[in-house]
Amino acid sequence: MANTIEYKGYIGSIEFSPEDKCFFGKLEMIDDLVTFEAVTAEELETNFHNAVDEYLQTCKMLNREPQKVYKGVFNVRIEPELHKKVYQEALKAGMSLNAYVQQILKNEVLHHRYI
Repeated sequence: MANTIEYKGYIGSIEFSPEDKCFFGKLEMIDDLVTFEAVTAEELETNFHNAVDEYLQTCKMLNREPQKVYKGVFNVRIEPELHKKVYQEALKAGMSLNAYVQQILKNEVLHHRYI
């Protein structure tokens, strides 16, 4: 079970504070800080939806694009032996290492097969 919630393409993290006896979270994958909290799961979902809607409304009022864009570049550190084997497989497939890794990731995500 993932501790996330999704609405209008935005993902929110969900945590629980035993001290405060409440759920809380924030919008992930954006640079702005947008948070929400609640006592019940139903209230949490409503407050998350409200947080996303308010974020979008605020961006509109500020004449600013809401953040959701990724550049498509990220670094992954792996064991040298695995790096070598992946590169060998890319060469055998007649592909660059980047194209090969992209194909593998796309296949995994599209088929929801997680290691």
